[in-house]
Amino acid sequence: MSKGNGNDIDWDNTVKKEAIGLNGEDLGEVLEVGKTHIITQKGIINRKRYYLPKKSVASFNGSVLKLNMTNNDLEEYKETEGQKFEGYSSFKSSDMTKELETKIPVMAQHLEVSKRLIENKFKIIKEPIKEIKKVDIDLTHEELTIERIPFKNEPLPASSQGNDDFTQSKTELVIQLKREEPVIKKHPYVKEEIIIRKKPVTETKTITEVVVNERINYDNNLNNK
Repeated sequence: MSKGNGNDIDWDNTVKKEAIGLNGEDLGEVLEVGKTHIITQKGIINRKRYYLPKKSVASFNGSVLKLNMTNNDLEEYKETEGQKFEGYSSFKSSDMTKELETKIPVMAQHLEVSKRLIENKFKIIKEPIKEIKKVDIDLTHEELTIERIPFKNEPLPASSQGNDDFTQSKTELVIQLKREEPVIKKHPYVKEEIIIRKKPVTETKTITEVVVNERINYDNNLNNK
């Protein structure tokens, strides 16, 4: 078991350990350890904190910190509304005969700008588009013309009449007329090539952001109230 002098106690190990008084009173749980004092806290809903001097510690067995004080002594070191030490003071509420010291952390924000890689997707779509094209072409065709030549009303010679009687027979003539018509064929060909390149481009951007820094102000008029 560790004794009550500060050189023999592992003070870092006392944090979050139970503190008890001379008669086993509950003095709270150790929150912080300073140079000359320790801070304990009691309660779950209505929490109360106490600033206890190290010299009042009797022993520490690794799990329980025992102090030479009772509940009546504990009230002397209770944190009050007028004196919130919030873990940074080095005074007890009733001690008005010694020089007091309170440490207040002044906070600030440090702006750190880093980079992360994101991807933008671009789609390249190749699709057929229909368009109407007109092409002029010369086409040749044959046409039939009929010319009538009148003859004199003379009987045909007997040698030309033959044996056919035109009044009894029908004569048909078939004449072929030729014409040209267009023949349409479509042939694919490479009209052009598209080259797609991807290259890194570095640009400088100015990042503007608000950071918060604390500063200390004091009101001396409080002493005159």
